[in-house]
Amino acid sequence: MPGDYIQGLFAGRIGGDGFGKGTKIYKFEKIKRAKAEAKKTNPGVELFDFGVGEPDEMAFPPVVEVLKLEAAKPENRGYSDNGILELKEAAARYLEKVYGVTGIDPATEVMHSIGSKPALAMIPEAFINPGDAALMTVPGYPIMGTHTEWNGGRVVRLPLTEENGFLPDLKAIDHADLKAAKLLYINYPNNPTGAAATEDFFREVVAFAMKNRLVVVHDAAYAALSFEARPLSFLSVPGAKDVGIELHSFSKAFNMTGWRLAFAVGNAKVISAFGHVKDNYDSGQFIAIQKAGVYALDHAEITEKISGKYKRRLKLMVDALTACGFTAVMPKGSFYLYVKAPKRAKGTIKFASAEEVSEYLITEAQISTVPWDDAGSYLRFSATFVAKDKEDEFRIIEEMKKRLRSLDLEF
Repeated sequence: MPGDYIQGLFAGRIGGDGFGKGTKIYKFEKIKRAKAEAKKTNPGVELFDFGVGEPDEMAFPPVVEVLKLEAAKPENRGYSDNGILELKEAAARYLEKVYGVTGIDPATEVMHSIGSKPALAMIPEAFINPGDAALMTVPGYPIMGTHTEWNGGRVVRLPLTEENGFLPDLKAIDHADLKAAKLLYINYPNNPTGAAATEDFFREVVAFAMKNRLVVVHDAAYAALSFEARPLSFLSVPGAKDVGIELHSFSKAFNMTGWRLAFAVGNAKVISAFGHVKDNYDSGQFIAIQKAGVYALDHAEITEKISGKYKRRLKLMVDALTACGFTAVMPKGSFYLYVKAPKRAKGTIKFASAEEVSEYLITEAQISTVPWDDAGSYLRFSATFVAKDKEDEFRIIEEMKKRLRSLDLEF
């Protein structure tokens, strides 16, 4: 239309004058559309959503009660800027009690964030200039990579393969990429693979970062959801605090997804830089939410109950998927199962990608998953499906198994 000059003003980082004109549909939008169509076509059939990556239950009642009480206090009405000291002190206590990490200075080595996502978006602002690089594991959460590119940097993708235990092969990184790199992003227990890191791997990361002058960003969103042993923190390894930080989220560990609360902890210089950037983006999370977060951190038994539920569900899912031909292995943490996608269904239907399989499962079996084709074709099943109780969990898993078996999947 005449005078519509706005289209030509969009920044190149979001597509320039082509913004909004693209025809490519991203996988999560495809999944959303496929689910809507499946519900419309099969109104009487229950759709099982194993693709949701967030807890299916509310925060525990005592946490909610603290929020209610603190929200009514006039002293909590104002800006919190870079966070209240009580939350920083609680974070230090939590790390020592749950992970055995000692020596954290709450005043200089902890900073709250309005969820982990904004922290991952802001960190490149502090480090990435045009031409710099960030090392990012794939498949994985892309936010830090997106903002690296928006700052004129580039992303070096480190594939997570089954052969390497879904750990990045740091020795395989090209010398030129290493020379340009400033940031290394890792995430364990991992989304989507469910793989867990080891102390030896974290030691390797510390030595690697020291040698190549890198800042390590460990996204520990699922770290507290550990099924086999004490949860493992990157900061528990000697030297880790010298090279990086760790991000802890309240979303997965405490069922506080929509509350938007997290904290960064580790190297004081990195924390200071993050706080400087953050000062120019937000004025802090509502103090009442932070006070509820303090309660949660001081009651880690909440996470133990949540973790127990996911462990129970994942065991059921492993048995069911194995019975249907998938190679499913119980993860050591997180609430995800990451399994190779089938190549055929019903003898004649061939799949070229996990994305095709995902759409097929929604259409033909009303089962929603998340596809990943970054390092092989895999499907992610999440244990956060909605169920009323344990009996309902069993019913849903049994029905999933029945539907998958009817597709005669081949691998």
